[in-house]
Amino acid sequence: MLRPRIIPCLLIKDKGLVKTVQFGDGKYVGDPLNAVKIFNEKEVDELMILDIDATIQKRGPAFELIKNIAIESRMPLCYGGGVKTVDQAKKIISLGVEKVALSSAAIENPRVISQIANAVGTQSVVVVIDVKYRGGVSSAEVMSHNGTNATGLNPVPFARKCEQLGAGEIVINSIDKDGMMNGFDMKLMKEIRDSISLPMTILGGAASLDDISCAIKEFGVIGVAAGSLFVFKGKYKAVLITYPNAEEKRAVLSNGGFNNY
Repeated sequence: MLRPRIIPCLLIKDKGLVKTVQFGDGKYVGDPLNAVKIFNEKEVDELMILDIDATIQKRGPAFELIKNIAIESRMPLCYGGGVKTVDQAKKIISLGVEKVALSSAAIENPRVISQIANAVGTQSVVVVIDVKYRGGVSSAEVMSHNGTNATGLNPVPFARKCEQLGAGEIVINSIDKDGMMNGFDMKLMKEIRDSISLPMTILGGAASLDDISCAIKEFGVIGVAAGSLFVFKGKYKAVLITYPNAEEKRAVLSNGGFNNY
């Protein structure tokens, strides 16, 4: 049975964890394996790990790192970064990862969505759609290559196309909101939610558990992902890995308030 999920999203660059602001230069926040160990103890719903170097550097997935993370992890994992072929996706799944995330590959070769879904199962195929407003709030555009390449694609029909091709989940990542901690782009998320029937995860802008609670209240059964919220603490953004405890999570899922989290 599907239920709302609260998902930390970890970004990997040069084999370390970083946190970006609007996809800009990342601040180093620690070792990925240490972060996985901490999130294990906090019993998170799911963990999303995105290698933001891979496509830019024109390389494939970092299989050794993925293997080490999967061995350490006691929670469902979604991995993305450099995945372009069926064989790469199959290898990642064989290492113990539940979901493979596609981004640039889904734009450049949409058929790969169907090919990977046929090989590993629709439920294991996630398409991450990075969105930026270019020229005004009515001009949302899909971006690729870690936000450096404008594709000319509108995210709404592109999300529908990904669903038709066999994606099992869509992640909508707002570049404008990334790292800003000023709330989700609810208008964009609603446009996507109304256009597809797939499970959807939203990412970019979460500042508090209130933001997560409001998103679940608005959209129902979705995944709500965040980076800064779960790796920074306080107004000076000291690095501290956090996640709601069982009581806090119950309140979030029942639309409680957490302005000070």
